[in-house]
Amino acid sequence: MRKLCSSWLPILLVCLLAASADAQSFRVQCPATTTLHPAPPPSTGAIDPLSGDPLYMGPTTIAATLTPLNGGAQFNLNYVTNGGAIKCQEISGGDGFMTEADGHQTYLFGFGPLSGLGLIQSGQPGTQLAADFNQRYNQQYLDLAQIKPDPTYDPALPDNSNGSIVAPAEMMNIGVLNANIPAPTMAIDEDDEFFLTLSNVGMIMRPDLFEQHTVHFHGYPNASSFYDGVPDASIAINIGGSFTYYYLAPDAGTYFWHCHITPPEHLQMGMVGQLYVRPRQNRLPLNASLAASWDTQQMDLRTSCNVNADILCATPKPLANAATQAVAPYAGIDPRIPAGTPSKYAYNDGDGTTRYDVELPLQIHGFDPNFHFVGMTFNPEGFADMKDKYFLLNGRSYPDTVDGSNLKGLNTSYLTTEASDGVSRPSQPLAASMMLIKGEKALVRISDLDVTEYQTLASLGIPMQVIALNARILRDQAGNNLYYQTNSITLAGGESLDVILDTSKVATGTYFLYTPQVDHLSNDAENFGGLMTEIQVCATITNGTCNL
Repeated sequence: MRKLCSSWLPILLVCLLAASADAQSFRVQCPATTTLHPAPPPSTGAIDPLSGDPLYMGPTTIAATLTPLNGGAQFNLNYVTNGGAIKCQEISGGDGFMTEADGHQTYLFGFGPLSGLGLIQSGQPGTQLAADFNQRYNQQYLDLAQIKPDPTYDPALPDNSNGSIVAPAEMMNIGVLNANIPAPTMAIDEDDEFFLTLSNVGMIMRPDLFEQHTVHFHGYPNASSFYDGVPDASIAINIGGSFTYYYLAPDAGTYFWHCHITPPEHLQMGMVGQLYVRPRQNRLPLNASLAASWDTQQMDLRTSCNVNADILCATPKPLANAATQAVAPYAGIDPRIPAGTPSKYAYNDGDGTTRYDVELPLQIHGFDPNFHFVGMTFNPEGFADMKDKYFLLNGRSYPDTVDGSNLKGLNTSYLTTEASDGVSRPSQPLAASMMLIKGEKALVRISDLDVTEYQTLASLGIPMQVIALNARILRDQAGNNLYYQTNSITLAGGESLDVILDTSKVATGTYFLYTPQVDHLSNDAENFGGLMTEIQVCATITNGTCNL
């Protein structure tokens, strides 16, 4: 493996860098301003202390003067905006390795981060405001765990592990063999404009393949076909090229994203990631009516619904709408929630019933080790024989779902894997376990990207309240909430659920979130693994330690 990589890698790098230098094929785009957002968010004032996003202060009328590209006469354009901001993220498409819970190293086709590397490695979404994204990446160590020197580091510049990587040489140096499972998490807010750049750095372990890649936001509403990632209706990105996708964020909910090139193969090989949209209701100032965010949706043609005629309303108006925005109950008590932080919600519910304190995106996936081994060789894969034998939560099987650093730290756990070039890289950065203070509510954003299996998750001791299915709040057209409580949920590949776990009536201690499908509680031939993780309910949390 080392010999193969060492002989092909320099040739491939030279070819790709030459192509990108001549054709300018690598290009990262993140504008500071747009017509919809003509000014950057204020650095002080109405800012969410948790996310740094501008608070929602109501609809604003914008008057813009535009000049046609062909040099014609200027004209005025008046429109209404609901706030939001410009957000950006950059990812690579290539390959890499991950480590299973039994120690087996598995080859991946996958996406890796080319921006927000520090955020991704600490288990957070890599999505950033434009001002942060456009700062240059400058990190002394390529991998924060293994202390590998980064040859692109410039000591004359300030350290910055989250800036975007825009130089072709740096894209290749950092992007190759840097696949993550799940792929880098994306999180945006309603009313945002999102610019996502995908750079195809090639599959170093498979130099015979000239695989294209795309990004498809699965189930995302009102997506332009040009940016939808389905190559039949849009475009695909060749090796050595970049493409910037553009999305508006109209509807809150839990989605997911994946490559849409030969989906059964690329999804099985690991090209899947987390995506969620936070509701406008999160950004309301204190004492504002929660129903105001719902009323504003009706001013937006993308999300409005005629309650008398439209039976497909994404979020029907609630019956109870007298709730107002307040400080989160555990703000200043839970060290993850700064004092004064407004409450957070999963949807624009208008009545506060989707409020939560801590959230955990939890993506279900499965790997067939034989399929992945063949994918690393020059043999054709046997699609008909595909059978998952590793069952993953955020890219990990038990006991890696509750590895030691995960329980001691606050979202700072990541697993590393040594690739064929001898460098250890963060391969599974997203936490899969939870730590809650008794009384807190947790929002678990569950999505299933398994190619071959249905998956069931059960909760022992903490009831699940299911509030949404496939990014749609469970509510009838009369405004009645149709949430339901259960102790297990079942998902097919391509589905998502939003579940709230309420710890107010449970004792402190350790609880399990696991699958009752016994054959999925294994790591290949090893028993006692698979789809299982832990939820710790604590009296207090101090320095990342759960105090019972």
